[in-house]
Amino acid sequence: MKVDKMSISFDSGLGDQVRDAARKAGTGLSSWMAGAAAARLRAEALEEFLDTWEKKHGTLTAAELSQAEGELGVGAPKKSRR
Repeated sequence: MKVDKMSISFDSGLGDQVRDAARKAGTGLSSWMAGAAAARLRAEALEEFLDTWEKKHGTLTAAELSQAEGELGVGAPKKSRR
């Protein structure tokens, strides 16, 4: 597999958080960052799709969004019961 090696910079606090997140996920930093970048690209593609769809069909209603969240198993995060 071809890879594209990059150098990136973070504020030190964010860099520490990213390293901790990768460690907690049990993955390497490069793999964790690649996953984060892929997730961001998917989110941006979805936002672009929805903007285009709404321009053609009108704004999605709260009921439609709620139905979609239920069908996709996404939505507001559930609060911890600690």
